[in-house]
Amino acid sequence: MKGLDLCREFFKTFGEPMIKEKFSSLQDRIAVGMVGEGSECLGFDDAVSRDHDWGPGFCLWLEDEDFCEFGPALQATYEKLPRVFMGFHRKTARLSRQKLGVFRISDFYKQFTGLSHAPLTSSQWMTLCDAYLCACTSGEVFYDPSGRFSKIRQKLLEFYPEDVRRFKIAAKCVSCAQSGQYNVIRSVRRGESVAAAYARNSFCMDIMDLVFLLKKRFAPFYKWKHRAVKDLGSLGSAIHDAVAKVVGGTNDPESQDLMETMCSAIIDELKHQNISRATGNFLLDHGLFIQQSIPDEMLRQKDIWGAC
Repeated sequence: MKGLDLCREFFKTFGEPMIKEKFSSLQDRIAVGMVGEGSECLGFDDAVSRDHDWGPGFCLWLEDEDFCEFGPALQATYEKLPRVFMGFHRKTARLSRQKLGVFRISDFYKQFTGLSHAPLTSSQWMTLCDAYLCACTSGEVFYDPSGRFSKIRQKLLEFYPEDVRRFKIAAKCVSCAQSGQYNVIRSVRRGESVAAAYARNSFCMDIMDLVFLLKKRFAPFYKWKHRAVKDLGSLGSAIHDAVAKVVGGTNDPESQDLMETMCSAIIDELKHQNISRATGNFLLDHGLFIQQSIPDEMLRQKDIWGAC
């Protein structure tokens, strides 16, 4: 059974009655769901996932005023709910931060974005991490009659402002060119096999990031990135297969050809979206072109190498 389905059923069986019977004054203002870090929020959980931080449970989100008044009592009542449901037991890792239970809406988003609200400026968006944005917009909201929690979530799901997205695309183009199209070959020629392997793997992670940016999706934590990119259309599927071959291979000409093929596929998509009009197959040229075409002067002048 998938963890998200388990948590939804657990809420329907125990959580919903708990709110209606013991916190009826909150039922129009509380939000409930399973959102945050964890493979179950991405739908990627399996039998291996069940060794820690997996099992029946859910999050409850309150506005600041309600949290102050009801938070402790709501948390205490939540903790009395069964820890075993449908034969599954919730296991918590020692080093995990609070994943389930009662949160302030503002604190929940702040732990992932540093903000208690949706970003308002390009500067605020630029400070955010894709993996954290993926975490706080993953999973499912089971119940939110007021829409207060979901309003912030929806704003984040609308993705980066276009100028910010283009800057991030430009930066990833530059980093892919530097690692995969430049440093791998030079490291191999010098006999630096460790440096070559690091550059090759860095390229693979960054080229997958490019697919997520081009498809307007937040890339998840690194261990799920390769699995997730496969679902992003034909481009994502092609990059998924090529990355698997490159990472599973060696620093040989075939791997270099595969990396160049991936670069060509990215450039085709850049042109399809009318993001780059640069020529050639060197992603550095496309990255620099994209940055210089960004209307936002701050992003147009920003050090792109420092963003790589």
